[in-house]
Amino acid sequence: MKIKLTNISGYHSSVVNEDGNSIKVDNKSIDNPKGVSPMELLLMGVAGCSSIDIISILKKQKQHFKDLTIEVEGDREKVEQANLFRKIHAKVKFTGDVDPKKAHKACELSFTKYCSVSKMLEGKAEISFSTYVNEIKFDTT
Repeated sequence: MKIKLTNISGYHSSVVNEDGNSIKVDNKSIDNPKGVSPMELLLMGVAGCSSIDIISILKKQKQHFKDLTIEVEGDREKVEQANLFRKIHAKVKFTGDVDPKKAHKACELSFTKYCSVSKMLEGKAEISFSTYVNEIKFDTT
């Protein structure tokens, strides 16, 4: 796996992968940033990685959701000169005809076992999730 970053101007850069797909990155502390911050990219990685796992698991279980959204929020703490994520929480929301228990289990498997991004963050940040099906929060208790 390989990417290439090319600076456009100031902090604004373009990052391209080997397949030619690109995103823009920038410094969020300036006025009018023209891209996402590297720390936002990390949260996007958690959402993207877990979505692939969750979709794959639910397809195998013949669960058909209409929509899937994942909102990921990170709480940062200053450690030396860096601001690190200490807590990351994902709200995984489904609509459609999907069994809440199966949806929740798919999320659990993703965040605790399969998602490479979440696994990379283990020991650095507490990662949690909640599952909603048709706007109702699924509670395992």
